[in-house]
Amino acid sequence: MLHESLLAEARAIAGDIIGLRRAIHAEPELGLDTPKTRDKVRAALADLPLEWREATTTSGLVATLKGGAGEGRSVLLRGDMDALPMAEETGLEFASTIAGTMHSCGHDTHTAMLAGAARLLCARADQLRGEVRFMFQPGEEGFHGARHMLDEGLLNPLPEAAFALHIMPNSQHGLVVGRAGALMASADQFDIVIEGRGGHAAMPHTALDPVPIACEIVTALQTLVARQFDAADPVIATVARIEAGTAHNIIADFCTLKGTLRSLSPRHRAKLHAALTQLAKGIAKAHGASARVEITPGFPVTLCDPRAVALGETVTTDLFGAPSWRTLDHPIMGAEDFSYVLEQVPGAMFFLGVAHEGVDYHKCPSIHSPRMMVDEAALPRGAALLAGLAERYLDNGWG
Repeated sequence: MLHESLLAEARAIAGDIIGLRRAIHAEPELGLDTPKTRDKVRAALADLPLEWREATTTSGLVATLKGGAGEGRSVLLRGDMDALPMAEETGLEFASTIAGTMHSCGHDTHTAMLAGAARLLCARADQLRGEVRFMFQPGEEGFHGARHMLDEGLLNPLPEAAFALHIMPNSQHGLVVGRAGALMASADQFDIVIEGRGGHAAMPHTALDPVPIACEIVTALQTLVARQFDAADPVIATVARIEAGTAHNIIADFCTLKGTLRSLSPRHRAKLHAALTQLAKGIAKAHGASARVEITPGFPVTLCDPRAVALGETVTTDLFGAPSWRTLDHPIMGAEDFSYVLEQVPGAMFFLGVAHEGVDYHKCPSIHSPRMMVDEAALPRGAALLAGLAERYLDNGWG
């Protein structure tokens, strides 16, 4: 039975949660190497009966709490630790002190809420049957941190369930959102190089201009998406950068295109890769040029187990009331490397609204904005939710 006092207990340690969040926010770190953040986490939880494992290839940490009520199930809770390479424009007293680096995706809050959940669960360890693992993960922002931790064996033996939270600063305060199946998209990067033949811009007939070929590929790519893929299982292909030439009167030898591919199913992911390669090479060849296509795989689709989502809805409504839960109608085409964990362990990720109460949250800056703001009053709710998910799963499994 879920402890009715869990939210009150989380609010009682709000100072700890917010303090850790602010300390991490002021000193953001990038990528897989986040030693200052790791050390802040260890210091904040040093008094708790946790068993620690530290990664050797990253700054990742896994803390394990063994329940005092005997052997039982195992559940993983995850929080990410890395920031983004962008300047902060919030004006907060605890704003980033590291030039060009900011916690604009909320990972500082994720880490702080996870630390709060660890404190809540340690306080009732003697009542828990089984174990809870707290995964503090670096390198979520494109560095495949979860995959590194899995490859290093830090999660072995694999837990039986896994959960994570992600804040949304432009979502209603305290609202928890989730959905079964695809929650977020896969994300892959593509690089296309069209090789032509340079020359004088006033005499294009003596050269082989790669720029109009590139433009044709961009246009054809949008037609490919709209006409070869089922709209009910969507894909996105975005050319984010085109680069060629050195001056206004020179036809370049080559033109490069860079972009992203998003999909919600492994089937369409593979199909999109093949179709992009065929399209680029075919159009270039039709103009007497050639194209090299490189696709760099990124995060897989974030797939949430229906049982885990149902458990999340139950815990949310028990803790905060029925209006605090909403089932997401459609997946989000962003990507998330917790997907690597969910490929191997049944579980789910949920979104937590952290807009300030009473504001028009639709107008709040989103994640990845240099002006992103968080209502820290929502953070104890996140800590309570994570703790509640673990407690309920250890008590009842998927029942």
